[in-house]
Amino acid sequence: MSSSRIAVFASGQGSNFAALIEAQRAGQLGEGSIELLVSDRPEALVAQRAEAAGVPALLLRPKDFASRELYEAEIVAELKRRDIGLIVLAGYMRLITPVLLEPFAGRIINIHPSLLPAFAGKDAIGQALDYGVKLTGVTVHFVDGGMDTGPVIAQRSVAVEAGDTAESLAERIHQVEYELYPEVVGAFAAGKVELHGRHVIVRQ
Repeated sequence: MSSSRIAVFASGQGSNFAALIEAQRAGQLGEGSIELLVSDRPEALVAQRAEAAGVPALLLRPKDFASRELYEAEIVAELKRRDIGLIVLAGYMRLITPVLLEPFAGRIINIHPSLLPAFAGKDAIGQALDYGVKLTGVTVHFVDGGMDTGPVIAQRSVAVEAGDTAESLAERIHQVEYELYPEVVGAFAAGKVELHGRHVIVRQ
């Protein structure tokens, strides 16, 4: 597996996918090359973005399979066929099973709109506003069998301003995501990300 060959998994509009494509065009991913989009929602906007960008797409509906494991086995076969070395989750709204986790252990990353371990799971931005924190942010982390529990690779903070709504805070968080995720993906493609237990070193 080559960590420079990347598959992006997404379920929705694909704004982080689009940011990664732009980063690749600008040379910000280094040796990294987005070789495949995987989506569990063929009708999602991200599929159109992939087509426009000339990125092949694997579009599968989980309900067409007898189990989550069979659904993921189909994905794994395609990833191996394309020699994918890094899986980048970008708004992929499904929990991953060992069928995918085990063959790609240490090679699946995700981005989350909070400073983990705070506000894991759904609606992290709403959780932060409800709690009344003054600082939240973005986390890029490895994926393990839990919900946003994998080792942290990189974090960047975002201040919560007086009068913020979920929409206004989300807009600023997304802008940070579009900068941070390509940086981490580029570092991973260059072999600069090292995992030691729960501790991650990103070499310069």
